[in-house]
Amino acid sequence: MDKKHIADSRVEQLHVVMPQHLNGANTLFGGQLAQWIDEVAGVVAKRHSRGSITTAAIENLRFREPVRQNDLVVLNGYVTCVGRTSMEVRVDSFAEDLTGLRRLVNTAFVILVALDEHNKPREVPGLILTNEEEEKAFAAGERRKEMRKKHNDEELYN
Repeated sequence: MDKKHIADSRVEQLHVVMPQHLNGANTLFGGQLAQWIDEVAGVVAKRHSRGSITTAAIENLRFREPVRQNDLVVLNGYVTCVGRTSMEVRVDSFAEDLTGLRRLVNTAFVILVALDEHNKPREVPGLILTNEEEEKAFAAGERRKEMRKKHNDEELYN
């Protein structure tokens, strides 16, 4: 199976925070951000695997700062690490206010599995790492994968 560059499946998505996205404290619902993160990660994984995928886990969903109405939420997603059938996708979420100032509000790692026509795991392309930053991200992804395996999640992260 051919390998692919990380840039081949990179995604940027933007959303305007509207009143229907707010909770009682007038900040973005955490579940709304989780949905957008999952969508971005899914698009990245579909681009990388060129097929159906499913989300196995979302890690590190910690909200660093509130996001307010009229902010733009900018989500950047890219593959950091792949296994035989799984992909780890990093999604960085930023809030951009009306002055253009961007604040990192979340970094999530989403584990997705490629599926065949029978909804069984199938192989995914490897990664072509082109610089030191990509090599470090891949190595960090390998360490996270080992940590997951230690927590009895091995069947999800092949």
